[in-house]
Amino acid sequence: MTHAIVLFRRDLRTTHNPALYHASQDHKILPIFILDNKEEFKIVGASRLWLHHSLKSLDKSLNHNMQFFCGDTKNILSGLIKKYNIDAVYWNRCYEPAYIEQDTKIKAALQEQGIQVKSFNARLIKEPWELLKDDDTPYRVFTPFYKKNYLQNHPSFTLLDRPQQVGHLTRDEKTSLDALKLLTHHNWEEKILSSWQVGEQAAQDKLLNFIDTRLHHYKRGRDYPAINTTSVLSPHLHFGEISPQQIWQEIETLEPNDNTACFLSELVWREFAYYILYHFPTIPDENMNKKFNHFPWNNNIEFQNAWQKGETGIPIVDAGMRELWQTGTMHNRVRMIVASFLIKNLGQDWRFGKDWFDACLFDADLASNSFNWQWVAGCGLDAAPYFRIFNPILQGQKFDTNGDYTRRFVPELKHLPTKYLFTPWLAPRHILQQSGLQLDTAYPNPIVDLSKSRDAALDAYKAMKSII
Repeated sequence: MTHAIVLFRRDLRTTHNPALYHASQDHKILPIFILDNKEEFKIVGASRLWLHHSLKSLDKSLNHNMQFFCGDTKNILSGLIKKYNIDAVYWNRCYEPAYIEQDTKIKAALQEQGIQVKSFNARLIKEPWELLKDDDTPYRVFTPFYKKNYLQNHPSFTLLDRPQQVGHLTRDEKTSLDALKLLTHHNWEEKILSSWQVGEQAAQDKLLNFIDTRLHHYKRGRDYPAINTTSVLSPHLHFGEISPQQIWQEIETLEPNDNTACFLSELVWREFAYYILYHFPTIPDENMNKKFNHFPWNNNIEFQNAWQKGETGIPIVDAGMRELWQTGTMHNRVRMIVASFLIKNLGQDWRFGKDWFDACLFDADLASNSFNWQWVAGCGLDAAPYFRIFNPILQGQKFDTNGDYTRRFVPELKHLPTKYLFTPWLAPRHILQQSGLQLDTAYPNPIVDLSKSRDAALDAYKAMKSII
C-alpha cells in the first residue's frame, strides 16, 4: 500500500475532513502538524493555548498517531517524504495570503519530484474563486453576495464521515506535542480555559446544544451579552474542529424561520470575510477605502493601555475588554462597542485594535478580524459609515438592561444602582458612598468625554474628506 502525508492545519477534526478521508482510502497515512514560526504564520497569545488542547484531542482521535514538528514546512515535508517513502501529500486549503503563496510553491516543488499533491475545501461553504458578479469581478457588498450565492443558489455538498479505517505508517519514534512549546504554564492558562471544552467532540456537542436550547430565540437574544443565546462556535470554526458545511446543513434541515435565517446569514458573513481576504489580500494591513490613508490617527499609549486593561471608566467597554482577557472571547455586540470606542472616541488606529484581538481571542481569524475592524472603522468594503458612532452608555442601557454582564466583569460597580451603572461619574456622592465606590481609586473616571470625543471624530472625518 502506498504512503501519504496528511498535513493538518485549520482542520483539526476527523469527520467531514476531505484530506483525511481521501488519503485514507488509498494509502497508509502519516498525519502531521507543523508549527511554522515564521512571522507570516506565527500563532500568538490565546490561540496557542487552544491549539495545544485541540491538537491533543485530535491526536487521541487518531489513536496517538499524530506527529508534531516545529520549523519550515517545505523542509520538514521534504525530510519526511524521503524518510517514509511518501507517494502523496494531502491537505485542506487555507485562504490566508501567506498560506496561498506557500502552498503554491510547495505543490509545484513536490509535483516536480513526482509526488502527488491533493488539496480540498474544508473551511468554507463555497470556494471564493467560484463566486463572481455578472461582470466577472468580486463582490464588494454583502447583501447581493448572500442573496445570489446562498439564498438563490443553495449550497450543495456531500459531508464525509470519519474514515472507517485509517492505516498508519509504522514510525520509529513519536514526536511530542509538548515539543511545540505552545503552553507557557502560567496560571492564566488554566483560568481562561475553565469555561471551555476544546476539540471536535466539544464542537459537535455545542452545535447540538445550541440547536436544541438557544436557536429558537437567536435573532433577538444574540444582542444581549448577559443572555447565552449565541452558538459560541467561533473558536471551534477557527481551528476547524467543526465544518461550516455541517453547520449549514444542520440548520437547513430545520423548519425555516427568522432565527434560522438570521443565524445562516451570520455564518455567511464569516464566508464573506474570507471571500474579501481572498480577493483583496491586503485587507489585514491596508485601508480598503484609500481616503483613510489620510486620517489623523492619534497614537496615544495611555489610551491604548487603558482600553486593553478595561480601565477606561466606561463600564460596558471595560466589561468587554475584561471578558476578552479573562475568557478568550467577547460577545459580538460588545465587540462592536469596544471597537467603535477605540477608533472613534479614543482616535486610535483600527490596526491596533485588530492586533490586540489577534493576541487575545480564541477565534482570531485573520479574515474575520480584519474585515470586522475595517467595518467598524468605516474604511472597509461594505463598511458601516465612519459617522456611525456607538454611544456606549446607551448601548449598555439597551443591551445590558439589568447590568448583569457589566457587574460580572466590573465587580467594582456591583453595588451601584442600575440607574447609574453605565454612568457612575453622574452618581451623587451619597450613592457612591452607599455602594462602597470611590471614583479614581476603585474605578476610574472616564478617560475621555464621550460627547466631545464624538465631535472630534466627526471633525477629523470631515477634515480628511476635505483634503482629498
